[in-house]
Amino acid sequence: MVKENLIRMYQESFRNNAELPALTDYFKKQTLSYLDVATLIAKNHLIYEKYGIKAGEKIALIGRNTPMWVSTYASVITYGSVIVPILQDFNPIDATNIINHSDSRLLFLSSDIWAKLDPTQFEQLEAVIDYENQELLWAKEGCNIGELYQNIDTLFAERYPNGFTTEDIIYPEVPNDKVCIISYTSGTTGLSKGVMLTVNNVTSNVVFAIDYKFHYRGSRVLGILPLAHAFGCAFDMLTPLATGSHITLLGKLPAAPILLKALKDVKPDLLLTVPLLIEKIVKGKVMPTLEKQPVKTLTKIPLLNQVIFKKVRTQLMDAFGGALTELIMGGAALNSDVEKLLKKIKLPYTVGYGMTECAPLICYAHHTIYKPLACGQLVPGMEIKIDSADRHNIPGEICVRGENVMVGYYKNQEATDAAIDAEGWLHTGDMGILDKDGFCFIKGRCKTMLLSSNGQNIYPEEIEAKLNNLEAVNESLIIQEEGKLVALVVPNYEMAQKNGWSTTKLKEIMAENLTALNKLVAPYEKVSTIKLCENEFEKTPKRSIRRYLYPAAAKIVS
Repeated sequence: MVKENLIRMYQESFRNNAELPALTDYFKKQTLSYLDVATLIAKNHLIYEKYGIKAGEKIALIGRNTPMWVSTYASVITYGSVIVPILQDFNPIDATNIINHSDSRLLFLSSDIWAKLDPTQFEQLEAVIDYENQELLWAKEGCNIGELYQNIDTLFAERYPNGFTTEDIIYPEVPNDKVCIISYTSGTTGLSKGVMLTVNNVTSNVVFAIDYKFHYRGSRVLGILPLAHAFGCAFDMLTPLATGSHITLLGKLPAAPILLKALKDVKPDLLLTVPLLIEKIVKGKVMPTLEKQPVKTLTKIPLLNQVIFKKVRTQLMDAFGGALTELIMGGAALNSDVEKLLKKIKLPYTVGYGMTECAPLICYAHHTIYKPLACGQLVPGMEIKIDSADRHNIPGEICVRGENVMVGYYKNQEATDAAIDAEGWLHTGDMGILDKDGFCFIKGRCKTMLLSSNGQNIYPEEIEAKLNNLEAVNESLIIQEEGKLVALVVPNYEMAQKNGWSTTKLKEIMAENLTALNKLVAPYEKVSTIKLCENEFEKTPKRSIRRYLYPAAAKIVS
């Protein structure tokens, strides 16, 4: 256990930084101070108390990144209850599955998301509240929480007759071993895995980030990653709130011109992103310039090339706002060609390694010591082992244990036992090696998770399960090509032959399947195209597809 406690840290931060700006909605130009946030938290605490919410009970939250979303999130964990953050782009059916599986009593969301949900499918849920307007949208019969929201100002004045001040910012004792977050890695009932993170797990990540000066009092944050995910949650929200940083929220990742303007306006000190976003910027804007003559020739001339690289670095740093101390990427490997260029121009970047099950950090290295193609060194409080005869040269599964590792999956002991062995080692599903300096290099994935351009986790099996149910599909694989999802499909050739379908007819059916599939998945899970394969996918003795062979082994029907 770490000695610090995140709830205590928040109590002190909100008191000591009361007058500082805490949260800004970039587009609405609305800002909440730390005292404003603490006041909203206190009002929610009062409602939870009056309604009878107990410590450890679950409260779900769906919506885009806004100051009210963050305030609601903070109100749940500082009360001692468990937050269940749900990505706003989840399919409504999947979101409902999570709400039910998590045993959530309350659901906070934005009105646009509420319009997509069917309350008749809720099982334990008692009420739905619009977190932006603090209005009741739905409640089961006999629920009185609506009255509490209508009378909250009166109730609040009675509780704090002299007005709410910093002295009133008092949060309950929430021990470090208590679960405070359940973060779902999928929404489908059969695949539901709710990662149970304790106060200790998140505190360990936050303390590390503060020690390494990710954020500090008055630092500027531009939140572009979804806060419902562990990476953005830990370092664009949980850590800044504990230090007195100013967080500016974009809601969701916007188009490039808007993002670049926001970067110049906010001038973040630290930027968290995913490799694909940086690769798009570098491949789209930087590399084409360096490939043109006479620049291409000049970059090969010693000394002169350093002048060019320095100019490119300055342009990129200006594009990121001009105040950047470090660019941290995570979630996937960085393209090697892009990385070589970033190294040449001396951009202060680094690539870390983590997973939701570690809240999320496993490895990190400051950009001054970071090694290309690595994903950092093991963070304090964690142990690592490579399941290999020679961890320096032969890739093996990366296993970790320590302060950051989850306690398990909610109501899924089978999955927990499969992930964490009897000695407490979390099996990450990633293959890698450690060099003699302790840098971790990921060589491949046992797991199949993909990452969208805006940092959202994509689980191919969920999309494949839906695609495999459509007409004439025998089996499928979802892969990623140039940032887009592509489906490799082995059609049911027996059915095609029986019905006298030509290749043209099969392609027409698959085009219809593509339209149908994209109505069943979240926006970030949409598939760009379906490619027909001639042969059945190669399988293991257990009949699992040998995913690592594809797409190289696929024989595509022309």
